[in-house]
Amino acid sequence: MGMGTVEGSSEGGVAHPNKNKKYRKDKPWDRDDIDHWKIEKFCAEDNKHHFLEESSFKIMFPKYREKYLQQMSGDIKRELGKHFIKYEINLLEGYMLVRTTKKTYDPYVIIKARDMIALLSRSVPFVHAKRVLEDETYCDIIKISGIVNNKDKFVKRRQRLLGSNGSTLKALEILTQCYICVHGKTVSVIGHFKCLKIVRRIVLECMHNIHPVYSIKDLLAKRELAKNEQLKNENWEKYLPNFKKRNVQRKKNKQILDKRNKKKKNLFPPDQLPRKIDIQMETGEYFLNPKQKKNLDNALDIQSASPLCSFSPV
Repeated sequence: MGMGTVEGSSEGGVAHPNKNKKYRKDKPWDRDDIDHWKIEKFCAEDNKHHFLEESSFKIMFPKYREKYLQQMSGDIKRELGKHFIKYEINLLEGYMLVRTTKKTYDPYVIIKARDMIALLSRSVPFVHAKRVLEDETYCDIIKISGIVNNKDKFVKRRQRLLGSNGSTLKALEILTQCYICVHGKTVSVIGHFKCLKIVRRIVLECMHNIHPVYSIKDLLAKRELAKNEQLKNENWEKYLPNFKKRNVQRKKNKQILDKRNKKKKNLFPPDQLPRKIDIQMETGEYFLNPKQKKNLDNALDIQSASPLCSFSPV
């Protein structure tokens, strides 16, 4: 495919090249058979000289990882040594250190080594952590603390990611082709950068009270649609499941209701109880003289003995 343009002439139909573009030539990299997104392998021949400055990264690790890292230090050194990266571990201060050497030729491998020791500090096994050193394999450490203030809610929502016997986590790993490690207040993910974005979205949605089952159903539908060659270049929105939010009223716990009722306080003080004098004034007994009061008492005694009799004190 030529880049130079040709202008047609009206005289005799003779074609003349455009003067402004006559020096343009076809570029060797401008072809349809070249994948511009492909990551080319970086070899030692691409960088024959060592770096001018030394780069290093230090990562702290918790106390409970000390024993495992001490056991695997030989394997870690051997794996990083293949890329000419020096590895050190300090058990007294509790940190791991990686740095470049004079033989290091890949400028990006030190970033990969930093990600590897960061994953090891977050309880990712060495077998999975060393995959980060490969091309087209990346990692993401998702922080899930601080999203939910209530500790019980945080534990329940984190448990949703795992599912019963780790079934939900296994389904996510199969659909996204990533390794996912849920530990403490972080979720470590290893895989392709496109899949890392999907896992991050699902994890954060789960912590915001959206169940990962909905995302799994969505991924399954997309997986089936991708197999169909006729639907590859079409809009998939009408084929994907659409979930609507429903506010379902649940039975509230009796203990919670009792606490809420106790918390409800009246703004005004209770009504004052009537005094004995007030009751006597209401019945009229207060205004009787002593003789009338005596007659009233006698009448009440007679009435209690024979309720058919009636007597007026006045």
